[in-house]
Amino acid sequence: MKNKLDRLKVIKEVVTDNKISNQDDLLKILKDRGFELTQATLSRDLKRLKITKSPTESGEYCYIINPVMPSHKKGEIKIIGSNSLEFSGQLAVLKTRSGYAGGIAAEIDSRASSAILGTIAGDDTILIIPREGFSRSEITKILSNVIENF
Repeated sequence: MKNKLDRLKVIKEVVTDNKISNQDDLLKILKDRGFELTQATLSRDLKRLKITKSPTESGEYCYIINPVMPSHKKGEIKIIGSNSLEFSGQLAVLKTRSGYAGGIAAEIDSRASSAILGTIAGDDTILIIPREGFSRSEITKILSNVIENF
């Protein structure tokens, strides 16, 4: 059985490289690639990855990865993609869209462990605990790189 991060990466690749019009087709492709998952898990993965259906030029609907929408918040809150980051002391709180915090936190834990001690995720909020010796600007830059590729 392959792990969740591998599955999420493959889902992004398949949706980017193919016209997939329904979950059944995507589920079959994933099972052919060795992933064991249910339709409910796939549905949660699609939500986590911000993948939705969109009409094509021919009028059919296919899955796409939603582009990052800019935010217009100002002040001490940093904007990373469509997420906002705010610090309190050394700790940081990342606000995401509903349902996305778990996937983003897993990506941060996986790809930024040299700078991030750990994360705690809710539905739309992630508590980020940086390691000692990293400035707010360094943490913001690291998170921007991780989330940009998520």
